Amino acid sequence: MKNVTVSVPDDVYRTARIRAAERSSSVSALVAEYLRALAGGDTEFARLEAQQRRIQAEITGFRAADRLTRDDVHDRALR
Repeated sequence: MKNVTVSVPDDVYRTARIRAAERSSSVSALVAEYLRALAGGDTEFARLEAQQRRIQAEITGFRAADRLTRDDVHDRALR
């Protein structure tokens, strides 16, 4: 494995750290993921799988109890 040094503006690095933290990742992992995709190492399936993981990680407020009842669904459909 190779180490790469990259220079980026402070604001870009700060934003990248925030994005990485939101994904429970690191800036290094995000860069590695980007470079893998750029190099063509990702298959379409792997890309979609990674996208699904990212989207699922962003869903934090879902509870089954928050769903509509069957009557509510049908009542709304009639309006």
